[in-house]
Amino acid sequence: MGKSSKDKRDAYYRLAKEQGWRARSAYKLLQLDEEFDLFSGVSRVVDLCAAPGSWSQVLSRILIKGEKFGRAGWEDKMVREQQAVYGQDADLKMVDAPQEEAKQAPESEETAAPRKDVKIVSIDLQPMAPLEGITTLRADITHPSTVPLLLKALDPETYDENNPSTSASHPVDLVISDGAPDVTGLHDLDIYVQSQLLWAALNLALCVLKPGGKFVAKIFRGKDVDLLYAQLKVVFERVRVAKPRSSRASSIEAFVVCEGFRPPKGFKASLANPLGAMHEPESPSISQATTVVAGEESDTILPPMRIRRDDGTEVFMQPRENDDVGNRWIPPFLACGDLSAYDSDATYHLPHDRVTLDPVQPPTAPPYKRALEMRKKMGGHYGKTRMFNGASPSA
Repeated sequence: MGKSSKDKRDAYYRLAKEQGWRARSAYKLLQLDEEFDLFSGVSRVVDLCAAPGSWSQVLSRILIKGEKFGRAGWEDKMVREQQAVYGQDADLKMVDAPQEEAKQAPESEETAAPRKDVKIVSIDLQPMAPLEGITTLRADITHPSTVPLLLKALDPETYDENNPSTSASHPVDLVISDGAPDVTGLHDLDIYVQSQLLWAALNLALCVLKPGGKFVAKIFRGKDVDLLYAQLKVVFERVRVAKPRSSRASSIEAFVVCEGFRPPKGFKASLANPLGAMHEPESPSISQATTVVAGEESDTILPPMRIRRDDGTEVFMQPRENDDVGNRWIPPFLACGDLSAYDSDATYHLPHDRVTLDPVQPPTAPPYKRALEMRKKMGGHYGKTRMFNGASPSA
């Protein structure tokens, strides 16, 4: 989290420090969970591109410590207050909640307890400060050697180095990724690099997800983003795009929420051969081969999954039964978070009696660390220049 004037007036930036989160991005995962119930029945999670650890912190506090946030925390609070007034055996009716949920609400105390056999592994190239119950790995998610390290971290007792493929087969319930490149301001370049980062996260997720698992990742919405949606739809039953309220509306970022992992028949995941990218699709017989050019058939014989666009690019797609390859599939787009919550694009006035809080966890290895060390060595201090006779050097 930065310290610019805009950051100080960002409600989620200040709220994150007040509530003990490492970064304001924690609210994005909380709002996604509030909308899609991501953590239901989840005990084994992999957090990719985890540093500085705000999403891992959410996992630790919800899955390991059993805490509740958002609407679930509000309902739990209402139940406890009404139990204190009417007694434990009272027929509770919660405000703005269905009656069926209200009758089951007293049992929520049991679900708030820490879950059993929880295993959370966080991976990032940057070092990350430790968290309770979290196994951290400093590795590259694009390198094939990361998968054995991940499998060993998930099941250290049963992992067999001689035969890692049989040590743990699809052991993970949920894979999340909040990774993004260092933006350059060149939107086309940033969108491309982000799509490749999402592609790397997806291929790693395919290696460890169990059938029916979930995958959540950040995505930049730009030109041809529908191709990424279609590729995700090949291996997941449901693909939706969500925009949390804590994510600035001025940003092109969004999050893909994929549920119901269903690998194609005969598919074997591998980072060395990601999603079959190292080989061309087999050519069909002449009777089955057609080419689609701008949505119309031509006489050229090409594989049926090859689609040639107006700009000359060719896209390999595997059409499903009863699908029209000329149609564009658009996933549902959902807004997450209460409309009465803070607006992430607004700047709120600071109260006069405010107290400046330090970050919960300062960056362990920020990219500007070397610049700060050089400034300090030359006599300045973090963000400040040395004063000469009461004036700055530029005066």
